[in-house]
Amino acid sequence: MTTAPQAPTDPESVTEPEGSDCQSTHHGYISDKDRYLARLKRIEGQARGIHRMVDEEKYCIDVLTQISALTSALQGVALGLLDDHLKHCVVDAAKTGGQTAEDKIKEASEAIARLVRS
Repeated sequence: MTTAPQAPTDPESVTEPEGSDCQSTHHGYISDKDRYLARLKRIEGQARGIHRMVDEEKYCIDVLTQISALTSALQGVALGLLDDHLKHCVVDAAKTGGQTAEDKIKEASEAIARLVRS
């Protein structure tokens, strides 16, 4: 059984297709950047809390409950970023048309597939 390739975990290793409007310094999420950063800070706190629970040998179901909450929070951020990407980068590429549009649609489809598998 083969496994699907994993998405890069290093944000610096993620590249945008040539001609992409998203290569600029303004990504689709820029207007909500502070909100995303606040949510990610809360998620970091949740992860530290789970670490502490394991260290303190808390009841496994309680740990699993917190992991579920953390997973939901991460999925919420991912879906928000995906929505912003579709509304900004993909729409802009679609207006441009050609290979750029095809690349952006393929890229978005692949990102959705990774989210569905996770």
